[in-house]
Amino acid sequence: MTGPRVLIVDDQELIRTGFRLILTARGIEVAGEAGDGAAAVEAERRLRPDVILMDIRMPGMDGIEAARQILARTKRCRILMLTTFDLDRYVYAALAAGASGFLLKDVTADHLAAAVRLVGTGDALLAPSITRRLVQRFAGDGGTPAVHRDLSALTPREREVLSLLGRGLSNAELAASLTLSEATVKTHVARIFSKLDLRDRAQAVVVAYETGLVTPSG
Repeated sequence: MTGPRVLIVDDQELIRTGFRLILTARGIEVAGEAGDGAAAVEAERRLRPDVILMDIRMPGMDGIEAARQILARTKRCRILMLTTFDLDRYVYAALAAGASGFLLKDVTADHLAAAVRLVGTGDALLAPSITRRLVQRFAGDGGTPAVHRDLSALTPREREVLSLLGRGLSNAELAASLTLSEATVKTHVARIFSKLDLRDRAQAVVVAYETGLVTPSG
């Protein structure tokens, strides 16, 4: 097996089975399954997967609370949320909690495997247009606080980089926009993540909007 070890969490056995078959057929190891959030928290502690495919809405402990508990304990694991509707308040809450992205449940088999491999490398799964619309709809509504609201530790250049991250720019696009090398951009991004205790670009987008650094009109 190659690629990250995956834990599949969904209250529907048929979905868990389908995802397991898809991933194993593409050489990705499925370390285990769980049917609700509480079981996911216990399974993550026991199995130590690299990536968790986590349903957002489950009876008992939902996927958002499970993600919060898991990510508060470990920075190693990455979580991809599963949802049936992309512009969903629950998806936004999951990103704010530290999820590395989200997938619709009708995702194609190849996209599912590619997404798991991507977040397994430590990157975030961001469809910029969807993510921007999602954050614009729910940022600052008082229901979901940002991971870190204080930007005072950032230099002016770092604030500029974070603003562009919030608009969904890639490192290459950042470099072109700021007339910097990609290596310099990567250094700025790494410093921003460190200073604000962010896991990846998904959280950076949330924070950029929550703090008002980026606005829906801007």
